[in-house]
Amino acid sequence: EKALERLIMSLTEDAVNYLRREVYKRFFALAPAGQDYFKQSTTRLYWIADKIVEMTIEMYRQPRKMVEDISALGLRHVGYAIPTEFFAPFVSGAVEVVRTMTTDETAEDAFRWSLTLISKTLVRTILEGSTIVMKAINTNQQKALVKAISVSPRGKRSMELLNITVGTQSISPFYWAIESGSLVTAQAMIDDLLTIRADRENYYYGYDDLFTRHP
Repeated sequence: EKALERLIMSLTEDAVNYLRREVYKRFFALAPAGQDYFKQSTTRLYWIADKIVEMTIEMYRQPRKMVEDISALGLRHVGYAIPTEFFAPFVSGAVEVVRTMTTDETAEDAFRWSLTLISKTLVRTILEGSTIVMKAINTNQQKALVKAISVSPRGKRSMELLNITVGTQSISPFYWAIESGSLVTAQAMIDDLLTIRADRENYYYGYDDLFTRHP
């Protein structure tokens, strides 16, 4: 932790700008398709790079809080449909850049360990959170949503549409559909939630679950 902190605190403004530029340059060289997922402004990309560096040191200072924050970030990435295979080349590119900026092997190893842990946590969260419902939302097609939810039991159907939990973090697929502009699937979800179903013992109606989750 101390070695990494010394490295980060010693970076000049020129060094920080070099790090920001080179991280993406090397990542795009390792994974050219990654450019399709980083279309934000330069200012935004630099902010992301700064945040990543900050997270590597915070992982040592507040590991429990960081795991929760990273899990929440991972769930948001589920909605963005970011392929998990891009995380490894991003880590490799970032580590290569840091290697060119320091001769302190301890600092380099600390950066590599922390960023690798962050990456693995994100990948695990994305994989666990990538339900067939979330994948259907990303297509914004009613048929895809209907097909995805059709395999769910009546008693669990509404919560498949309203809650995904990974660790201590959760996200609402319904809320995400609205927030991301997938209004076709959002409408299909409302229709499904407000459809009365029954078996020999019970009636099932998602009205209460909907307003409990989203009062």
